[in-house]
Amino acid sequence: MKPVKEILGRIFALWAMIVFIVSLLIIWIPVWLTRIWPEPKRTINFFKIVYVWMDFFFTFSGVRRIIKGKENFKKGQNYVVVCNHNSLMDVPISVTAVPPNKTIAKVEMAKVPVFGLIYKRGSVLVDRKSEESRRNSFLKMKAVLAMGLHMCIYPEGTRNKTAEPLQRFHDGAFKLAVETKKSIIPALIFYTNIVLPRKPFFYWPHKIEMHFLPSISVENKTAKELKEEVFLLMKNYLTESGKWQAS
Repeated sequence: MKPVKEILGRIFALWAMIVFIVSLLIIWIPVWLTRIWPEPKRTINFFKIVYVWMDFFFTFSGVRRIIKGKENFKKGQNYVVVCNHNSLMDVPISVTAVPPNKTIAKVEMAKVPVFGLIYKRGSVLVDRKSEESRRNSFLKMKAVLAMGLHMCIYPEGTRNKTAEPLQRFHDGAFKLAVETKKSIIPALIFYTNIVLPRKPFFYWPHKIEMHFLPSISVENKTAKELKEEVFLLMKNYLTESGKWQAS
């Protein structure tokens, strides 16, 4: 069965790539036109387009999304949303499951032709090799929250390639939450490493789940205390869910 799955996975990958590129070309001009609005309306309208785009992509590439806990986003409030990270497919589901948001992202991808525009519109870019860029990105994330948008961050910093449910967390998301006094919403993503595993040119239609947990207040907590609390909560949820599996 394995050789058959390897062949099918590459056929599905080709089909998913065609669906992605064709739909990307269709929505590129509407996305470009969002530049006429000031923030935060620019990002809000951008996400209206992205929601339709990703609905189309997931439907026609055979991925069913299950989202739980959206009620934890309270009207009139915005949050720092922290997610686990196992696959490149985490970003498409998180940016469309979270209400209008920006995510911290590597600057290199912004140079990709056509796709780079969309990548930049939905991101706070950072060059991790530059201390100045990291400082500036922190200020930009504060500005995103000040506009009333959500900030979506992967505190592991990179995809989890270990046999553990989570890698250690970096401090940035928790310093941001404490300094802006914004509550944190932990979010757990499941099965994206089945759809898009770490192997070349492979895609497998499968359901994806994203679970939002109740918000965690930052009041009277240090960034270190907050990081430890969120890490333990997310790790326990992953292991107790019965849905987590190592890549």
